[in-house]
Amino acid sequence: MEELRELARKLLGDGKVKGVLGYEQGPHGVRPAFITDAEGASKLVFDARCVQNLAAYLSPRRGLVKALGRIAVVLKPCDARAVAGLVRESQIKREDLVVIGMRCGGVAQSSQSAGPLTADTVAARCVDCDRREPGLADHVVGQAQEAPPKGRGRAERIAEIDAMAPEQRLALWADIFSRCTRCHACRQVCPLCFCERCIADKTQPQWIETSPHARANMSWHITRALHLAGRCVDCGECERACHAAIPLNLLSRKVAAVVEDRYGYRVTDDPAVAAPIGCYRMDDGQEFIR
Repeated sequence: MEELRELARKLLGDGKVKGVLGYEQGPHGVRPAFITDAEGASKLVFDARCVQNLAAYLSPRRGLVKALGRIAVVLKPCDARAVAGLVRESQIKREDLVVIGMRCGGVAQSSQSAGPLTADTVAARCVDCDRREPGLADHVVGQAQEAPPKGRGRAERIAEIDAMAPEQRLALWADIFSRCTRCHACRQVCPLCFCERCIADKTQPQWIETSPHARANMSWHITRALHLAGRCVDCGECERACHAAIPLNLLSRKVAAVVEDRYGYRVTDDPAVAAPIGCYRMDDGQEFIR
């Protein structure tokens, strides 16, 4: 942590950035923090409790970068993919950021978790993650990290759902989505949900009904999953923010597997690599067109 703090002090003291977006100890665990002076850099922390994806604060609907100018942001490898997505889709400019990449050995399921990671406490997204080194970084901080403990991954559950008959899968997801209250916390915490006006808020025409009933809930979650196809960075924030404990990552991981199978594309921290949704190829498969 001292290496991170010293770097933040230097960036702020030299006037290279207007602020540093990182993590600090709060009253109920680790929380996001925005530091604007060198003295405040002593508050910065980084450990397995830093579960939040800080790239969400860089979304243009937050207005942080536009209001302050150049800032530094502390990123885990999965968070770096989100920043790359924002740059790729022209939502922020790479030159407006100083990226402090943190070597990561996985994070816990909660920002309040204490002690070393175990198979029971590690976040589900970390079980499938093979990235320890941050990409897109101007500065890399921390010692080399080992892979996180292997808990129960999502692949097994996705395989179980895939093995069901279509009507069983439909009934399963209908039951799961019935818990949704349409609070839209999943949308608010997602760094790639940056539309100024969401399709779920439009009333003329009304594409998705606003009431939390079976038809509307199914429409909302399927639409959101498809909008994030080839874009979701697997940070897990939508599922962590869901008070109804809807396993949103199962849906997004299934969509990501389909995108990789059809287009050979996996979300990357290189903003120069175009996502399938933003490019056209003559060899794209069109077997779904009848």
